[in-house]
Formats: sequence, C-alpha cells, structure tokens
Amino acid sequence: MVGGKEANKHAHKKLKAGRGTVGKTAVAGLKDRGTGQIRATVVEDTSGPTLKQFVYNPTEIGATVYTDDATAYKGMIGREHETVKHSVGEWVNGMAHTNGLESFWATLKRAYHGVYHKMSAKHLQRYVHQFAQKHNVRDMDTLEQMQHVVAARAGRRLMYKDLIAQ
Repeated sequence: MVGGKEANKHAHKKLKAGRGTVGKTAVAGLKDRGTGQIRATVVEDTSGPTLKQFVYNPTEIGATVYTDDATAYKGMIGREHETVKHSVGEWVNGMAHTNGLESFWATLKRAYHGVYHKMSAKHLQRYVHQFAQKHNVRDMDTLEQMQHVVAARAGRRLMYKDLIAQ
C-alpha cells in the first residue's frame, strides 16, 4: 500500500473513513528468482482473484510461488505455493521468503518519503514502473543503463496535456 498517513493530512483533506489502508493505493509485485527481475503494478484491490491473476499471468503452470501468509493467495491452482508467516514473526521457511521483493518495496518507499513526498494515485503506476526498471538494471554499468533507458524511450512521448489531464 502506498499513500500518506491520515494523521499527517490537513483537516480538510482527511478522508475520515477509518485507519490502516484508507486513502492508500495497492501495489502488487513479483520477483523472478531466476533472473532477479521485478514486475510491479498498481492493482485495484488486494482480493484473492485480483492477486491470483497478477501471479498467474507471468508464471508458468507448475512454478513455485513464495508469498507471505495473506489469505488472498490461498488456493492457487497449478502453482506450487509456499508461505512465510510474517504475522507470527517468521521471515524464512526453507526456500520460502520474500526478502528480494521486500528490498524493492523499501527502495520505493524510501523514494516516497525522502524524495517525492507524494505519489498521486493518478501517476503511481509511473513511479512503480520507474523503480521496477531501476531495480532490473541495477547490475548493469552506467553506460549500459543509459543505453537501456534510451532504447526503452524510443517512439514514446509523454505530452504535458496528458500528464495534467483529469
């Protein structure tokens, strides 16, 4: 979940709808242990069908999926599923851990708190994509990273009117 704390908002901007995930946007992420690549996207909710579909799309039948103990992941079809129970302080269970992805979340949240201070829901997918790409090219040298960025931007253009559009 990405978003500011309700307690830190001006009174006229508070949602007055409770605590926890109120006013936050859900982001789901996967890390391929073979390639080290991160895939992350903003999701509409954290329900079982939404998160399972996010896991099913890039993974093959028979793949082993490691998650935390969130109930949304229960009953995945065609995937081996192992969990760690963060709710009881378990962080590693054999091969099951989420440490690589937790490192990505830490980087994204550090940028949120330390650089951007606000990531609007409207543009959050752009920030998430930016940090996933940064993570995915981190082992390249600087010149290779620059070449990768330039190649990815070829033929793409973000117009100011699209950036500010409602």
